[in-house]
Amino acid sequence: MTTPQEELLPGTRRALTHRIAVAQAEGRTPSLVAAVVRGGRTVWHGARSSVDGHGPDENVQYRIGSITKTFTAVLVLRLRDEGVLDLGDPLEKHLPGTGAGEATIAHLLAHAGGLAAESPGPWWERTPGSLRPELADVLGERPLLHPVGRRHHYSNPGYTLLGALIEKVRGAAWEDVLRREVLEPLGLERTATRPSAPHAGGWAVHPWADVMLAEPVEDLGRMAPAGQLWSTTGDLARFAVFLTQGDDRVLGAETVREMRAPAAPAEASDVVDGAAYGLGLQLQHRDGRLLVGHSGSLPGFLANLTIGVEDDVAAVVLTNCTSGPLIGGLGADLVRIVAEAEPRIPAPWRPLPEVDPSVLELAGQWYWGTQAFALRLTSDGGVSLGPLSGQGRRSRFRVNGDGTWTGQEGYYAGELLRAVRRPDGTVSHLDLGSFVFTRQPYEEGDAVPGGVHPEGWRGIG
Repeated sequence: MTTPQEELLPGTRRALTHRIAVAQAEGRTPSLVAAVVRGGRTVWHGARSSVDGHGPDENVQYRIGSITKTFTAVLVLRLRDEGVLDLGDPLEKHLPGTGAGEATIAHLLAHAGGLAAESPGPWWERTPGSLRPELADVLGERPLLHPVGRRHHYSNPGYTLLGALIEKVRGAAWEDVLRREVLEPLGLERTATRPSAPHAGGWAVHPWADVMLAEPVEDLGRMAPAGQLWSTTGDLARFAVFLTQGDDRVLGAETVREMRAPAAPAEASDVVDGAAYGLGLQLQHRDGRLLVGHSGSLPGFLANLTIGVEDDVAAVVLTNCTSGPLIGGLGADLVRIVAEAEPRIPAPWRPLPEVDPSVLELAGQWYWGTQAFALRLTSDGGVSLGPLSGQGRRSRFRVNGDGTWTGQEGYYAGELLRAVRRPDGTVSHLDLGSFVFTRQPYEEGDAVPGGVHPEGWRGIG
């Protein structure tokens, strides 16, 4: 996985090192380790430590907190892809009796199930999981705080329910299913529910003095699917590649793309901040780019995984302090540094290997009323449709194999596009979810709903 750091320019490597050095010093964390991934490989690794000569490498384990949720989401989507369940299923269908069963599986994945953010009772991250042996102990007497599906409200108990769902359907412990179905296929040998040497110790740094206090390390029990895992920059770099490209042994590219799409209603503050949540992944619009990934925290540890999909750059950051560095911004900065200093070089343009003449004749200009659109053939065999100028509804369309296409995004997502032909085989118009697109704006004789005024186009005189 690791490649020579010379693959990045010296100036880029220095900028990355400077950024983590500032974060470690100003954030006052005992250690900080980071990695950058580009083109499916780790191209930079850096570390800073308060102990001279003991900088952590890519094999040192840290707790990764809520990045665990992304792993749990992968397991749930595997069940969906196998046809065992549907994301629209109420939890009650597969895991009855929880008191939160009206929430769907998709709601829980996207933190839109209306559940409380935390478990009742003592601070679950700093107390033994044995204090919460049953789901009822995790959920409490009032698990629902909001109407199901109406708002994004981050919920750790929600991912406890998803872990219990996995155990019920698979008939095995969550950690065993995770190891068998995700960790082993992806080669994540240093990711586990419990630490093994070498691993970092977790510390709290006094807010007003340069002194430290050891944090407890607890087994989270039932809450494990929400935040139990330990991992390394090396393993999370591999996981970042998977979340970008997919891996048919675990989840295909189409499903990981689905994970990266917004799936929860956004709060007003989230809209202002450019933040959203997908299926087990956080999304953010920052520095003009869309970033996906997840952050995590547990007493003594902070973690972040950030992916700039369009830039083909990902960053991993791990620290061993309870608070200090602004870890989400740090991960985003590492992506930005590489993306701006060494922008992605696009693949060479190549002509299509073949083209269907009946599709090629659809290419070009079309009109929806008086607005001009262009239909283009895409390299994946589909088509795209969008306005010729300015903002407007646009989408890529997937070919269905029967002369129709299905919208993949925006207003036309899921809508059917088809070419309507006259009896002689020539194209009359395009039909897109009942919208009619013609070759000329409101031309007499065209199939325009409501018809065309018989006087035709005219001036004001």
